[in-house]
This record gives sequence, structure tokens and C-alpha cells, in this order.
Amino acid sequence: MGTNGHEHVIEVTDLRRVYGGGFEAVRGIGFSVRRGEIFALLGTNGAGKTSTVELLEGLARPDGGRVRVLGHDPYTDRAAVRPRTGVMLQEGGFPSELTVAETLRMWAACTSGARPQGALARVGLASKDGTRVKQLSGGERRRLDLALALLGEPEVLFLDEPTTGLDAEGRRDTWELVRALRDGGTTVLLTTHYLEEAEALADRLAILHEGRIAAAGTPAEVTAAQPSRISFELPAGYFLGDLPPLDELGVCDHETAGRTVRLRTRELQRAATRLLVWADGAGVELRGLDMRSASLEEAFLGIAQEASAASRTKEYAA
Repeated sequence: MGTNGHEHVIEVTDLRRVYGGGFEAVRGIGFSVRRGEIFALLGTNGAGKTSTVELLEGLARPDGGRVRVLGHDPYTDRAAVRPRTGVMLQEGGFPSELTVAETLRMWAACTSGARPQGALARVGLASKDGTRVKQLSGGERRRLDLALALLGEPEVLFLDEPTTGLDAEGRRDTWELVRALRDGGTTVLLTTHYLEEAEALADRLAILHEGRIAAAGTPAEVTAAQPSRISFELPAGYFLGDLPPLDELGVCDHETAGRTVRLRTRELQRAATRLLVWADGAGVELRGLDMRSASLEEAFLGIAQEASAASRTKEYAA
């Protein structure tokens, strides 16, 4: 592993995890995360996200393959890895009768190199220091979880569904904090069900499906593999057949709903140009015109459907 700012601080090779009864939750995946990068691990329920993250955190031994965090095996070299990492679980499980400040002090006493000063202000909880944990809202508990994960100024930060329960403002504040951590050199591995969160934060991502990586790359690379879409209202007196031939527009799918036409194309610029040239030549206005690349949500759903169809085909063939 190199010593420059682009070293891989997380390396996963042919990783496998098998549960009792032979269920293979993680089926030979591999990826790496560079220092100062936000990497999102996405997937439907049961895709293997939690199983993978637990192996990265050193909570279990892999059944196959290899994991390295900061150059160490996080399970066998836990003493070398744990002081340099921060973990935000889906549920903190803190004693409900303790106040926020008491919880912070307790956690700081168990954290190597903890810096509790200003930790609550950092996540917008300074005014809640005397409040009991049980009186916090769900979003406030998530803020407390994050504050505690950051106490040791970790080099690597694992965030498991970090904004669940937060309102829109709290989510945006958390995003800004995570970006600031990344810009300061912290490596962040993020799992989230909010695809717009992954799209907004992740430098790169991987989509898991049934224990395998179905797609990986930057958000732009992953979405670019899915069709873009164009929708508009047919001008009065015109029909679908009056448009330029759909194959000339690079259209791979289309549908109509009343006068509204929806086209899907892998060549958005070409389709948009020819459609607008046609409208200009015909002297008509395409009302409600909307052109956009696929969103990460559309890419996610498309990848999941394609992976499921491929799995069914293999089962039938077998």
C-alpha cells in the first residue's frame, strides 16, 4: 500500500460470508476505497450490505477472501485498527437514563484519543447536553450516534444509515459534515437506503444484489449505463407516427399516456437534437418538454431487475 494521499485504506478481495445452513450472504465480492474518499455500499434488503460492513469492522471473520483496513486484518489485528476507526451503527443502544453529556463522557472514556470538547456542537446537540437519551427524538439520537463515532477523530469512518430519522435540514447538515470530514482526509464508507444521499455524497459506489456486486463506479458512471428519458405533450393534430422514426432518435423504449409521450434513449443528445429540429421545422411547440439523464434511483432499480432476471435465467438453465 502506498503512502501518498491516494492509498487504498480499505481493500476487499473475493470476500465471502456464510451463515448456518449454508446461506451465502456475501459471494466473492471485491472493491477498494482510497484515503479521503466517500464510498457508498448500496443494495436491497438482504443484498449483503450489513454482512459486508460487519466484516470490514472486524466484528466477524470472513468465510473466504481477504479484508484489509489501514493495511491490517480488522478481525485478527483489531487492536491496530479499532483506535483509528469510527463506527456509527443503525442503533446506538445507549443507556436511556443517562443524559447526553453523561453518555458522551462514558463513551469518551472508552475511546482512544477521544476529543469530547465541542463534539455535541459539531452535530447540533450542544443545547441537549442535559437531556436524557430517552427524551431525544429519533433524529437527535442519530446525531448523538454520529458525535460518538467522531470522538477519536477517526481515519476511517463507517456510517450505517446515518440520516435515518433526520428531517430535511438535519440530513443536509449531516451531509455537509461528512463532506468536511472527507475534505480533511477521512475515508468514509457509507450504507444508505436514501439513493439521493448516495448520489449527493459518494465519490464512488457499489450496488450489491444477492451477495454480489452488480455495478460499481462513480454515480455518473453507474447512471450512464441506464437510458435517459424525454417526455413531452404531442402538439394538437399530431400523432406518434408523425415524429421522426424512433430508431433515428436512438429510442430503446417508449410509452404514451393520452397526449403525453415518454421516450427512453441511450443517446440523449442525439435524440433531443433531432426532436427539437423536427419541432422547429414543423413550427410546433412541445409542451411539458422534460429531458434528463437517469437518476441513481432509476439505475438502482434497473440494475436490480436485470440482476434478478439473470439469476432466474441461470436457475432455469440449471
